[in-house]
Amino acid sequence: MKVAIIGCTHAGIFSARGILETDPNAEITVFEKNDTVSFLSCGIALWVGDHVSDPEKMFYDSVEAMQHDGIEMKMKHEVTKVDLDDKTITYENLNNNQETTDQFDKIVVTTGSKPVMPPIPGIEGKNIYLCKNWDDAKAIKEASKDAKSAIVIGAGYIGAEIAEQFSVNGIKTTLIDGLDRVLAKNFDQDITDEVELEYQKHDVTLALGQMVKSFESHDGGVTVNTDKGSYEAEIVVLGIGFLPRTDLFTGQVKMIDNGAIIVDKYMQTSVKDVFAAGDSATVFYNPTQQDDYIPLATNAVRQGILVGKNILKPQVAYLGTQSTSAVELYGKAMASSGLNQQLAKSRGIDGIKTVTIEQDYRPDFMLTTTPVRATLVWDEKTRAVLGGSFYSEHDISQTANALSLAIQNKMTIDELALSDFLFQPNFSQPINFLGAVAMAAAKK
Repeated sequence: MKVAIIGCTHAGIFSARGILETDPNAEITVFEKNDTVSFLSCGIALWVGDHVSDPEKMFYDSVEAMQHDGIEMKMKHEVTKVDLDDKTITYENLNNNQETTDQFDKIVVTTGSKPVMPPIPGIEGKNIYLCKNWDDAKAIKEASKDAKSAIVIGAGYIGAEIAEQFSVNGIKTTLIDGLDRVLAKNFDQDITDEVELEYQKHDVTLALGQMVKSFESHDGGVTVNTDKGSYEAEIVVLGIGFLPRTDLFTGQVKMIDNGAIIVDKYMQTSVKDVFAAGDSATVFYNPTQQDDYIPLATNAVRQGILVGKNILKPQVAYLGTQSTSAVELYGKAMASSGLNQQLAKSRGIDGIKTVTIEQDYRPDFMLTTTPVRATLVWDEKTRAVLGGSFYSEHDISQTANALSLAIQNKMTIDELALSDFLFQPNFSQPINFLGAVAMAAAKK
C-alpha cells in the first residue's frame, strides 16, 4: 500500500506514525515544503519572552527519526497539483526545481492552515511579521530583540500572548482588534474585562473595535492606520487568524464555506481512499453536534491518530471535540471548554443558560489560597452541559479537561453537580469549584 501524506506538522506526523503502526509494510511518503517537522508554534510567544530552555526542544519529532523508522521524507518538496480521483500527485523539488508526478493508493491531506491575510494596502511591507511557523518564530525573535515598540494585530490567543510577552519585556505595545474585547471569542466579558485591566497596568495600548485600513512601512518602522486612528511602532506582528490551506483540492472534495475539508468520523473525505486531518479539515463540535472549523493542535493530533487507525478500514470513530484550551497572561490562568455566550450567539444557538460563581480554590484556614471564577453553560431544555470557563491565579487548566469530558459524555448539570471530586485541604474545598458551579446551575 502506497500512501502519500501532504504536509507534516501535527496531523501529518501522527498520521504517518499511526499508519506505520497499523501496517508496518506500508510505503509512506511525506511531502513537506519546509525543512522541519513537528514545530510547536504555540510556544512562539514563550520563546520571544525568553521562557524556553532550548528552542530545539520546540520540536517533538524529527525528519531523521521518521526516515529511520521507514517513512520517506521529501522535505523542501512542494505539491503543486493533485488529482484525488486518480490519486496522482505532482510535486516540485524546491532545491533543484525538478517536477515529478507519482501515483498512490491512498492520500492523506494534512496541509494545515495559513494565516489570514486580508487585502489591506501595505500588509506585506517591511517589518511586518506573521506568527505561524519556525521561520516566523525566528524572524519575530530577532526583530523584537532590540525593538522598543510593537503593534500586534489580533487579540485572540496568539496576539494576546505575543502582546503580553512584548509588554513584560519592556516593549511599548499596542494591541489592535476589530472586536470590542480582547479574547472576545474565547471568554465572556467578566473575564476579558479583568484581562484588559492587566494590559493597561502593563502600559499596553488597547485599540479595540477598530478595523485596520492600511500599513505604511518606513525607515522608523510601520504606521498602522485604522478606521479610528493611527499607530506607529518599529515592528508589527499579525495574529489575525487562520484558514485551511486547501486550495489544491477545491472542486475535488466536499468542503465547508471556508475551505475546510469535510471528514466523517473515520477521517475519510467524500473521495474514496482520501483522508484529511488537522487544520485542513473539519471537526465535529460536540456542544453543537455540528461540523465546525477549530484549528487546534489537540484536534490535529487526535485526528492524525485516527487516520492511522482507519487507513485500512473504518474501525475507530472520532469522539468529537469541545475546543478545550487555556492561556496564561500576567500570571492569571484562563481555561475553557465548549460554548460561551459569544460562541453560542455566533453559531445561532438559542436556549442556553449560564451561571458564574467565585470561591477560593481551597479552605481559608490554609495559609494561602486564591479565588477562582467559574462559569457554566448549559441547555435550558435538556440541562446538558455545553461549556464553561475558569479564571484564577491558581492553575485551573485541568478543570477545563474535566469539563471537556462532561460535555463529551453528554452529562447534565445535575449529574455534574453530584460527580465525585476529591477534597483535601492542600488541593480543594469540600465542594470543588467545578461541582459548586454545577450545583449553582442546577439550583438556578
